[in-house]
Amino acid sequence: MRSLLPTWSEWRPALRAPGADLLAGLIVALVALPLALGFGISSGLGAAGGLATAMIAGALAAVFGGSRFQVSGPTGAMTVVLVPIVHAHGASGVLAVGLMAGLLLVVLAAAGVGRAVRYMPAPVIEGFTAGIAVVIALQQFPAALGITDASGDKVWQSAVDTVRRFIETPSVATPVTALMVAAVILIGGRYLPKLPFAVAAVAAATVVAAVFDMDLARIGTIPSGLPAPSLSFVHLDELGSLIGPALAVAALAALESLLSATAADSMSVGTRHNPDRELFGQGLANIAAPLFGGVPATGAIARTAVNVRSGARTRLAALTHAAILAAIIYLAAPLVADIPLAALAGVLLATTVRMVETASLAAIGRASRGDAIVMAVTFGVTVALDLVTAVAVGVGFAVVLALRSVAREARLEQVPLDEGDHLAEEHDLLRDHIVAYRIDGPLFFAAAHRFLLELADVADVKVIILRMAKITALDTTGALVLKDAIGKLEHRHITVLMSGLRSDHRRRLTAIGALPADGAQSIFATTHEAIDHARRYLPVSHRGHRPPHLLEQPTTAAAH
Repeated sequence: MRSLLPTWSEWRPALRAPGADLLAGLIVALVALPLALGFGISSGLGAAGGLATAMIAGALAAVFGGSRFQVSGPTGAMTVVLVPIVHAHGASGVLAVGLMAGLLLVVLAAAGVGRAVRYMPAPVIEGFTAGIAVVIALQQFPAALGITDASGDKVWQSAVDTVRRFIETPSVATPVTALMVAAVILIGGRYLPKLPFAVAAVAAATVVAAVFDMDLARIGTIPSGLPAPSLSFVHLDELGSLIGPALAVAALAALESLLSATAADSMSVGTRHNPDRELFGQGLANIAAPLFGGVPATGAIARTAVNVRSGARTRLAALTHAAILAAIIYLAAPLVADIPLAALAGVLLATTVRMVETASLAAIGRASRGDAIVMAVTFGVTVALDLVTAVAVGVGFAVVLALRSVAREARLEQVPLDEGDHLAEEHDLLRDHIVAYRIDGPLFFAAAHRFLLELADVADVKVIILRMAKITALDTTGALVLKDAIGKLEHRHITVLMSGLRSDHRRRLTAIGALPADGAQSIFATTHEAIDHARRYLPVSHRGHRPPHLLEQPTTAAAH
């Protein structure tokens, strides 16, 4: 646990020269303000809940997290998961889920699970990122089109119903406001990326709506300050039904935070985050945020990128961002109340456009058909169902396609005998009715059955030597298939010998009963010893013939 706690040395550089971090924190706060408001409203807990999350979670994650650049708060990906929880359990359910997820993240950090994110396939990451962007965009349709009573269990169903209702009663002001805000953010950010165009666009939309008395839905009253901490979320008998959602929220918080920290490392020089400590910091953030009415939080890739590009050097930048948002909650809450919801919808629409890395999607699509399938499936399931299901399905597809690719490498091919492998007199023996097969790579379930078909098809042979030294892995399925192949060969009166068998593989084959009929007498340390035994075993009457195919042949069970 000591490695998960902050140290004084992390803060010394900030105290010596705080200027760059304070400026970066101000810039990040201006970027985070409209996002916190928008994601809080989209999640169902309101603008105040989004601000509380950005303040509380942002401060705790900055101090206890594993990355000195990470900026945490409410995110679009988390909103996608929270919307169904709000519909099923209400706001109190979201708070309870956040608290449970935070506790789980602390447990995962203590167990050292943080490093597991490196095993997530890139096509899955790109697929669900693009899917999240589409889902967030669909979530903005009601606010962007001024429809408040759209129906539908899924986000895409609600978006379709929103469009249908808008066509029946069209209104120009609301969609124009959303599109203009999005256009200002995207165009301005393209040429002057360090300026907070989101704040400027939202402020301009608020002023215009007030001056022209436009009939636009507003955020509404925001409490000045945070509510008192409370633990009365849901009744105890409801907690069982929240375990599944809590697991989903914890999984997403861990995944998105670790990916964001990794991205921060790639944008800076000489930095490397501590993944387990990052989970610990996110866990504490998610334990504390619900106590003040906040939604579950994660590391935010967009805000973290702004932090790095704004010149942040230490954790003080992220902490400053949280302090500025706290000042807004306590000092400027009445001003925030008049912001049009359509303006925030425009901010989030612009965010979705920036989330999609078209170059990465195109590169993965060109890389291989399998990667393109995994990415497309993950994307489709994210939009149609939910994010956690999409990740599970995407990883499942990736595993199946990877195993299929490995299994297709299994082959039996004839190659010339290696002159350096045996003595000259052994060539005469191998030209007779003795053949040696070399098995390279792992002999496992995905390649084992093909191996059986090829090995059992051998003809006109009296002795087969299986060279086992190059097998890197042997699972139970591979052992059973090998047992079946040896049984079929021995039924045809073909003697099977083994050489170079590793001790762990020998134990597995012995337990399965997959050794040749003669048991230990058929096992040899080297191929040379196996050939000497075969010379003694082979009757003289079978020598001197040279079937053209009886050369040493390697069997590649899998390229590894």
